[in-house]
Amino acid sequence: MSTSTTTGAAYGTGLPDGTAPLPSRISWGAVFAGGVVAVAVGTMLNVLGLAIGATAVDTTAGQTPGASSFGIGAGIWLLVANTIGLLVGGYVAARLSGSGDSTDSVLHGLSVWAIGFLLSAVLLGNIIAGTANTAFQGASSIAGGVLQGVGSAAGGAANAASGPASQLAQQVDPKQLVERAQTALRTGGDPAQMSSDQRNAEIAQLLTRRVTDGQLSQQDRDRLGQLVAAEYNIAPDEAQRRLQQVEQQANQAAQEASRRAREAADAAATGGAVAAYWIFAAMLLGAVAAVLGARVGTRTPPAVRRYA
Repeated sequence: MSTSTTTGAAYGTGLPDGTAPLPSRISWGAVFAGGVVAVAVGTMLNVLGLAIGATAVDTTAGQTPGASSFGIGAGIWLLVANTIGLLVGGYVAARLSGSGDSTDSVLHGLSVWAIGFLLSAVLLGNIIAGTANTAFQGASSIAGGVLQGVGSAAGGAANAASGPASQLAQQVDPKQLVERAQTALRTGGDPAQMSSDQRNAEIAQLLTRRVTDGQLSQQDRDRLGQLVAAEYNIAPDEAQRRLQQVEQQANQAAQEASRRAREAADAAATGGAVAAYWIFAAMLLGAVAAVLGARVGTRTPPAVRRYA
């Protein structure tokens, strides 16, 4: 023990050597019990809110509240249920701890608040994992059925091919198929001398290049106008006008899609920020409720009467 001497008097500033340390003043059993009670009460109230919300749905009369009203009501009810659950849990923990000190009770209430949120997170994670596992099993069953059906169909097709269909296939000349494919793929000639399949193939090729590269050279644009004019039997000026109109509409559609994508991203960011603020408010309010419940549940030491 360290001492300090002033005008001949000694004052102690520590525990004597060999003295046992201060005993722990926290009851983990009480904290865990309070956390379990808080989660149970909050879950019970949320189930009650779910029942009330389902009762409010009336598809026959057409008087069902809107989605926004349901969302606001569910958020408020969740906040109230969480607050009441932590209030009761803090009270239970402080009462079971047996401590008559207000500071100890507040710390027990905060511990209940932390345990309660951890238990809620674990339960929510298990529910999400179970739902995902069920969905995966269902998708696997569907995929297995589809593959089995495909295998059966392939077997049937093979059996059919061994009949009259195989005899018909033997009568087809492979050289004719190759010549037809080469004729359909041959592009770059006079549009008036090309077949409709050839013109459409080259038009599709040029349009694909326009979409992927973002623009076409003047030579490709002239070629596209000639193909369109020959395919639809219109004047070259009319073909160029139609192409400009289609290109303008495509640019407007792309700009509109970009604008909607930005708006969706902004809405998602705003929604995430609002949800984060609400979660923070719910946790802060839950901590206050747990502390108040613990203060109420603090035991009052019995009064001791002294006789002279």
